[in-house]
Amino acid sequence: MITEYSVKELKKLLEEEKLTSRQITEIFLERCEKLNPDINAFLYINKEEALEEADKKDRERSEGKAEGRLHGIPVALKDNMAAEGMQMTNASKFMEGFIAPYDATVVRKIKDEGGIILGKLNMDEFAMGSYNEFSAFGPVKNPWDRERTPGGSSGGSAAAVAALMTPISLGTDTGGSVRQPAAFTGLTGLKPTYGRISRYGITAFGSTLDQVGILSHGTEDCALMLSVLAGEDPMDSTTLEGSGTDFSDFAKGNLKGIKIGIPVKFLEGLNADIKENFDRAAEELKKLGAEVEEIDLEYTHLSLAVYYIVASAEASSNLARFDGIRYGIRAENSGTITDLYKDSRTEGFGEEVKRRIMLGTYVLSSGYYDAYYNTALKVRTVIIEEFKKIFEKYDAVMTPSSPVFPKKLGEKGASVLDAYLNDLYTVPANIAGIPAITVPSGFKDGLPQSFQLLGNYMDEKKLLQISYAYEKENDFVKTFPEGVK
Repeated sequence: MITEYSVKELKKLLEEEKLTSRQITEIFLERCEKLNPDINAFLYINKEEALEEADKKDRERSEGKAEGRLHGIPVALKDNMAAEGMQMTNASKFMEGFIAPYDATVVRKIKDEGGIILGKLNMDEFAMGSYNEFSAFGPVKNPWDRERTPGGSSGGSAAAVAALMTPISLGTDTGGSVRQPAAFTGLTGLKPTYGRISRYGITAFGSTLDQVGILSHGTEDCALMLSVLAGEDPMDSTTLEGSGTDFSDFAKGNLKGIKIGIPVKFLEGLNADIKENFDRAAEELKKLGAEVEEIDLEYTHLSLAVYYIVASAEASSNLARFDGIRYGIRAENSGTITDLYKDSRTEGFGEEVKRRIMLGTYVLSSGYYDAYYNTALKVRTVIIEEFKKIFEKYDAVMTPSSPVFPKKLGEKGASVLDAYLNDLYTVPANIAGIPAITVPSGFKDGLPQSFQLLGNYMDEKKLLQISYAYEKENDFVKTFPEGVK
């Protein structure tokens, strides 16, 4: 019987021979069959293959060959990651029925470490959205309140872990798509430094912003998975030399000597309940030994404007390959090749994807390139330099994870602009290419609360240290939604 659901706990049960890999896999598969029809976190459950792989891991263990840091542990993937022989829809009608012919680098690394792929997870179409309502296969429900969104775009990745349908999952984070869903579902969500993890085999949205992220029940699981995934990859020229290391050896003592900055201007107008929780978390970090001071980030508030120009421009370019010719949906009865392109993209893409393609094409067009895209790149450089100066003095920057609680699914009244503004606290890390982590920090009216830590370039260990110290004193990660155990 499982009483805790972290990878750390499952590894212990396997090592002590209290459960087999098959038994663990069956527990999660049974939970998927029971809960997924309602929550809609999984788009594909890899049942037969997962059980076969679990049996193989049990045989290896009995023969003394249980090698690998994830040996016998189930892992679930966002459905924009290639896993050989499995669907890869990007939650889009355009890619419905597409089967990946190879493994993404992150998938290969999980398999090399003995992990078992449990299935593919729902998401906002092509990773564009903050609520997971833009999936062509229906919205994902938040396990804490099934009338609410789990956040996006990695909403399926978050909901599956929160509902105990998988012990850990991977998502992608272009502007907060791992950290915001983690915040809405009471999980630890890590976005590493840009280039820390290979993006080979993952559908590109914003190529200078995208990064694979991790959603889990706690800091140690994030550190373990980051250790598995990090490293230079010859198939991805943006990966960083020397980016692979063991992150599980981060400091686990108090926070004496750690300096944390809070950008006070970022907190102006913040929801009162979120502000109260944030202030309480900051005080607790002080009690753990950290020095917490107010700081001024003069230009970082411009990250949101920069993000929606740069991300949309890159999306417009990246999604040009989805044309109805090479793969994906192909419109019928189109008169010319131009009509075929237009009709296929019109039929295949959803509302939000079309919106961002149009916006990106506009800012890249002749006459507007310098005014919008080129200017955004210049401001991005200023923001990067501002963070560099801050991290000369501080180990981390602390902000809320989101300015709002998760909205109700289908809720009307909020504009597209309002939805984009909800990314206020998460996009700076992607613009600057720095690591960031969402840390659970309590509950309000049954909904999870959290805060975010942004760290210096390539310094994930410091974020893990702070997150772990707070987590051990509060233990919010061991609280689960009703009706899922």
